[in-house]
Amino acid sequence: MKAILKHLITKTVFRQKKQGNEPDRVYSNYELAKGFRELRINFLRFIKDILFMTAGIGSAAFGLKSFLLPNNFIDGGATGISLLVSEVTGIPLYFLLILINIPFVFLGAKIISKNFAIKTAVAICGLALCIAFVHFPEVTKDKLLVSVFGGFFLGTGIGLAVRGGAVIDGTEVLAIFLSRKLGATLGDIISILNVLVFSAAAYLLSVETALYSMITYLVASKALDFIIEGIDEYTGVTIVSSHSEEMRKMIMEKIGRGLTVYKGKRGFGSHGERNDIDIIYTVITRLELNKLTTEIEKIDPNAFVVMNSVKDTKGGMIKKRALKH
Repeated sequence: MKAILKHLITKTVFRQKKQGNEPDRVYSNYELAKGFRELRINFLRFIKDILFMTAGIGSAAFGLKSFLLPNNFIDGGATGISLLVSEVTGIPLYFLLILINIPFVFLGAKIISKNFAIKTAVAICGLALCIAFVHFPEVTKDKLLVSVFGGFFLGTGIGLAVRGGAVIDGTEVLAIFLSRKLGATLGDIISILNVLVFSAAAYLLSVETALYSMITYLVASKALDFIIEGIDEYTGVTIVSSHSEEMRKMIMEKIGRGLTVYKGKRGFGSHGERNDIDIIYTVITRLELNKLTTEIEKIDPNAFVVMNSVKDTKGGMIKKRALKH
C-alpha cells in the first residue's frame, strides 16, 4: 500500500513540479509527507467541485423544467438565448444549450484555463442530459411565482457550478474576453448582452413575457451573488490613530475580532514626517460596523478610518469568538 501511495505521489505531485529533463530522484520522508498532503488536498477539492457541480446542475434543471419551460419564460445570457431560440424554432433546449455554449468553452480554455474549460463542458453537458432525460413536475402556473422561483433555482444552480470551478452559462466568459478587448467593465457588457436578449424576447414573444423574464434574470442574479459571496458581507477596516493600542484592545475585547497591525509613518506633506505609528486592519460583518464606528469615536474622534467591501475571507479569526464576561 505504501509503495502504491508513493508511486501515486511521485506521478501526480512531483511530476508537475519537475523542471525540464531533470532526472528522477529519491525523495525524503518529509518530501513524501508534504506531497501526500498536497495530493489529499487536491483529491478533496476534486470531490468538492464534483458535488458543487452536481448540485448546481440539479438546481438549474429544476428551475428550467419545473418553472420556466412550461410557461415559456426565458432568462438572460446564453441560457436565455437558448430558451428564446428553442421557443421560436422548436429545437430541443438540451441541444441548443450545448451548441450555443461551445464557443464559450473554447474561449474559456484560451483566456482562463483548460481545466476550467473541461469542467464547464462537463457541467453544460450534464445540464443538457438532465433536461433531456430527467422528469421534473410543473410546480405552478402563476406567472409571478414562476419568474421568481424559476430565477431563484436557476441562479442557485449557476452559483453552485461556479463554486465548483465551472459555469453552465458562457456569457460571463464572453464578458471577460470583451472587457479585456474594449476596456469596459464586466457588468456593463453583461447588461448590454441582456438588453439585446430581452429586446428580442419582447419582439418575438411578447412584452409581458419579456418583463416577467427580466424579473427571472434579476432574481437569478441575486441568488447567484448569494451563493458565491455567502450570507455574510464583510467589510475591511483600516484605522490610523495615535491611540492604536486602545483600538487594538477594543477590537479584540469588545468586538471580538482578530486584527493585523502594520508599522507605518504619518504626517507627509506640508507637516513633514512624524513618528512611526501602528496601523490596524480588521475584517468585520456589516452588522458589527455600527458598533465599531461608535467605539472608535469614543477612543479617538480624529482617527483616520478607511472601509472597503470584502467579497470573501478565509483563515484567521473570521467567525466571532466568544467573549469572556
